Amino acid sequence: MSTTTPTSPIAGSSTSPNWQRKLKNLIQPLVLLAPSGLWLLLLLVVPTLLILELSLIPGFRLGQPAGDYGIGNYFEIFQPVYFQVIWRSVMFALGTTLACLLLGYPVAYWIAIKAPKRWRNLLLVGFILPLWTSSLLRAYAWITILRPSGLLNSLLGAFGLPGQEWLNRSPAVFIGMAYSFLPYMVLILYASLEKLDRRLLEAAADLGATPQESFWKITVPQTLPGIAAGSLLVFIASLGDFVVPELLGGASSMTVSRLIYNQFLGATRNWGLGSSLSMILIFAVSVSIALLLKYGDRDAAQS
Repeated sequence: MSTTTPTSPIAGSSTSPNWQRKLKNLIQPLVLLAPSGLWLLLLLVVPTLLILELSLIPGFRLGQPAGDYGIGNYFEIFQPVYFQVIWRSVMFALGTTLACLLLGYPVAYWIAIKAPKRWRNLLLVGFILPLWTSSLLRAYAWITILRPSGLLNSLLGAFGLPGQEWLNRSPAVFIGMAYSFLPYMVLILYASLEKLDRRLLEAAADLGATPQESFWKITVPQTLPGIAAGSLLVFIASLGDFVVPELLGGASSMTVSRLIYNQFLGATRNWGLGSSLSMILIFAVSVSIALLLKYGDRDAAQS
């Protein structure tokens, strides 16, 4: 009776390829992410850390010796004059978001549901056509329209109506910001409405539901992720907008972005306070982006 002894594999012959494969799988993503990661590190992470450091130096001004670290700049933000500016910026952003939602939802609904399919892409391109121009040019166009001798008052005078003085006031800021960010809202709502399950609308109609009931009980609930994503995107963009409030708002419509600009490049040159305001704005935008990513993922999961 012959016995055979099992041959043992050469030590390391199977483990070496495994280690090489694991190392390759680890290096490949790092190589692909290195250019963008270095870009973000140099132009986002490092400047943000520098702003954070400056915000922790109370009363820091350019050309003056820095003092000890503290949170005095953040307490200074809660002074009534600065807190009022922050509150005004939030109100501008909320008002712009609400205006874009109320104006953009009917437009997106008509393009996605009512318009002929062959015309939808052309209608979308036509609606976002203003985005092909600079926001600065669009703001100057609204100055031409809203100034006392502009197009708006000329039309009102032609119909015998009193003229309006909206330029350099809050209404001009709302108009300019809503005009600037409305296409973004329409695009996001259109993408959400295009995925609408129309079989539910047909079933609701067969069961005797009115168009209004079908809209509020079927269309709106199914497009809530799109509504949330569009609203958050417009809120983020309008909260940090600088061009429109600067050109259309005047001194009475000071926003947090203009206040930050004044602290860095204005007469006061209080970089510590400007950095703390910047960090507050960065924190608010970061929270909004986190919510946007959350609802955006939910929307993608539902689709």
